Amino acid sequence: MEAAERTERGERILDAACDLLLAWGYRRVTTDEIARRANVGKGTVYLHWKNKDALLLAVVLRAKCADHQRQLARMRADNRNILPSRLLRWALLDFMDDPVLRAVYLDDSDVLGRLNEIAKKELAELMAAGTQSLRAQLSVLREHRLVREDLSVDQQMYACMAIAAGFFQAEVLFPERAPGRPEERADVLCHTIRTTLETHADPDPRLIAAAAPGIIAHYQRLEELSRQEVRRQLRQ
Repeated sequence: MEAAERTERGERILDAACDLLLAWGYRRVTTDEIARRANVGKGTVYLHWKNKDALLLAVVLRAKCADHQRQLARMRADNRNILPSRLLRWALLDFMDDPVLRAVYLDDSDVLGRLNEIAKKELAELMAAGTQSLRAQLSVLREHRLVREDLSVDQQMYACMAIAAGFFQAEVLFPERAPGRPEERADVLCHTIRTTLETHADPDPRLIAAAAPGIIAHYQRLEELSRQEVRRQLRQ
């Protein structure tokens, strides 16, 4: 019961910290206000995290961990989601739905302050694993003739990241020019990635099934690493 109560209390503190981070931004948030919002004592916050930076980093990490879990669940539920076009379609929808992910992907200094710099140091291994997962995904897809080979893997990775970043930025820079529904905007991204990188609009399901286990294994490792990082950030 004590472990369950500790977990529930930690989630309540994280929820309060997340609300304040999004509403006030990194610079204005204080541990005192987080404790008040979570209805706990300030000392209780420090039972879970060593300082404000560690707590707010945990807010970002929780959002990323949930994102990795969604990615993996979608691949398992429908193997077609191993394709970059479909993976990034979902990424844009998640970006539009989760304000923490939105702040992270846009490097929003008003919200995050120096938190992104802290994250780059603290979460270097996790970020490297994410890059490696994308590289492995494209490599396996190339082996199964599901993406083109007229660009190198590194060039394809750059194309994926650049196109996705452009769509993410467009949500902020050109909102009046975007199609009305989020799903329609995500479909445009899906089409753009598919026509840029993939070999077929309707790929052979047998090729998808053959490629899926190797790709899913890499993303499972990424999801496991993100869960380990969540635990590492907590005081034991």
